[in-house]
Amino acid sequence: MSGTAVVTIAHGRHQHLLAQHHSLARSSRRPDVYVLVAMGDRDLESWSVVGGLVPVVTSIDIAPEGLPLAAARNLGMSVALAAGCDVLIGLDVDCLAGPGLVEAYAGAVRADPESVWSGPVTYLPPAPGGYPLDRLAELDDPHPGRPAPAPGELLRGGDPALFWSLSFALSASAWAAAGGFDEAYVGYGAEDTDFGRRVVAAGLEHGWVGAARAYHQHHPTQDPPVSHLDDILRNGREFHRRWGEWPMGGWLTRFEELGLVVRQGDDWIRSGAGQRPTPER
Repeated sequence: MSGTAVVTIAHGRHQHLLAQHHSLARSSRRPDVYVLVAMGDRDLESWSVVGGLVPVVTSIDIAPEGLPLAAARNLGMSVALAAGCDVLIGLDVDCLAGPGLVEAYAGAVRADPESVWSGPVTYLPPAPGGYPLDRLAELDDPHPGRPAPAPGELLRGGDPALFWSLSFALSASAWAAAGGFDEAYVGYGAEDTDFGRRVVAAGLEHGWVGAARAYHQHHPTQDPPVSHLDDILRNGREFHRRWGEWPMGGWLTRFEELGLVVRQGDDWIRSGAGQRPTPER
């Protein structure tokens, strides 16, 4: 079994996906398999070839609680494994691949298949006319909250709390050992932190690949993400049940300051002010 796959999950974000597809087609080494998992998005099920890079498209329904992010990633990885790939790269739909990302990840994974690798991600400013795919290195400014080794450098022994699914890579054997993402997490929040813990529990390590650079395309966000409050409480509660502590502490504190949640023993719940209004009859 040999081959390198890039797996992307998406619901909407079609222009961002198109730009990502173009960036991968321009890579110094193209992925052998490019898997697209459409989450409740019929338009993506007929996604076409871009720059000669042929996507493998599969789909998953949206769960009642929200987007099935964990389950969609697991589905995409299973498609890549069935295609015979031994290097699995997860790339968020908003991320452009730097020209050396696929090659760097493949090299790191094959040299050390017992680690789960991440690469530096730059959050890009708005660009109404699109981003210059041939000059992404000029925009390089990695997120300050994550390690950012220089191209050509590797860092081992990474902090599992810093794992993020925006951009990562691992071997087929490491994926099997970690057991994939926990599908009990639905919607926004905690599944990445949980996976970071699962990696360590499986006896694997985290590391960072300097040459595997990605560039996150701008889109509007909330800080804190109030629209995802219910997801964060539900998934945070699941994480607490499994690991004995709450993740996303910074957001919970912000929600508390806004009067949206209160601490109740070991739990966080919506406050009276945070209750959704009753629909008019």
